[in-house]
Amino acid sequence: MSAESPSVSETAIRLFEPLKFRGITMKNRVVVSPMSMYSSHEGFSDDLHLVHLGRFALGGAGLVIMESTAVSRQGRITHGCNGIWLDAHVQDLGRITDFLHRLGSVAGIQLGHSGPKGAGQRPWHGNGPLGPEDAAQRREHPWPIVSSSPAPCEEGWATPRALTETDMAELVLDYRCAARRAREAGFDVIELHCAHGYLLHAFLSPLLNKRDDKYGGSLENRMRLPLRIAEAVRAEWPDDHPLFVRISAVDGVGIGWSIEDSVVFTKALAARGIDAIACSTGGIKLPRGQLLVSRDPGFQVPFAAHIRRAAGIPTIAVGLILGPRQAEDVLRAGDADLVALGREMLFNPNWAAQAAVTLRQGAGWKEWPDQFGWWLERRARQLSPRAAS
Repeated sequence: MSAESPSVSETAIRLFEPLKFRGITMKNRVVVSPMSMYSSHEGFSDDLHLVHLGRFALGGAGLVIMESTAVSRQGRITHGCNGIWLDAHVQDLGRITDFLHRLGSVAGIQLGHSGPKGAGQRPWHGNGPLGPEDAAQRREHPWPIVSSSPAPCEEGWATPRALTETDMAELVLDYRCAARRAREAGFDVIELHCAHGYLLHAFLSPLLNKRDDKYGGSLENRMRLPLRIAEAVRAEWPDDHPLFVRISAVDGVGIGWSIEDSVVFTKALAARGIDAIACSTGGIKLPRGQLLVSRDPGFQVPFAAHIRRAAGIPTIAVGLILGPRQAEDVLRAGDADLVALGREMLFNPNWAAQAAVTLRQGAGWKEWPDQFGWWLERRARQLSPRAAS
């Protein structure tokens, strides 16, 4: 379904135009990307997640997406990954969505499964596969992992078991149940994680998918399971709630999954009711001598622009979008419909509200919560050259 935005003059600030997907309206085009905190216990979120995500709502973001949340216990990346495989997870998630809504932000959640990247260490413990030291020091033991094919994600990692037809049927049900729980927890948007070498990307990419059945080989076959899951989630998710998908638009430079594959996949997703595509890249360890996309500011924007024009579906630009004028230029060029920030938001949770002041000058203070804005606007007047003189 296409996004809708009100008619505006050419001088309007695009970053702060409302945008409607189905029955959900975002107050602006600023998205907080899902960022894993690796700090849940048995999948349960806690006050850290409430404060972490809540500060982005206080900072004015239109859509705040919770970190990749495992649809099954096996689908965690680490022991600290957030979960939605139990009905008991819903209550703590609901505290978070209630707070985001109170501040006027749309609440999103990314649903994912680690696949061949499961049973890993938390990044600050090494970011590698779990081993004897993790078991001895933290009682964090590895668990059996699964993928499209019995091939490790990279050297030194465990060899996953290839999913069977029965496994896939259970996985589809896991995603469907996760969507139900997301609805019960009050989320407005789901983003399906089909990127970065995790399970669904491991089916899409020919670099990891070596199957010789109807789920491997041709592009049509490799898309089969991710599309089946997208259909199941769309069927469970309310008609008036949007469903997004994050993809790795390319695996690397001239290798593996290509931008042409992404366009075909995006069109198939759109036909199944997906509303927007978040365009990332990479995530699979490439053979020696092969290159990932160069990581310059805005390095993934061209992929969002290409898919938006070729597939005719709204896109979300991600990847080293740093400043408000850079974000505004992306929108004005028609390269994306939304801009998403991750680590820049960690550095400055007030990025959206500060962007309003930068782009709208004095009128931007209304984007701040009342509890902050009146203080800061008054201070700005006091510090202005006119006041000083």
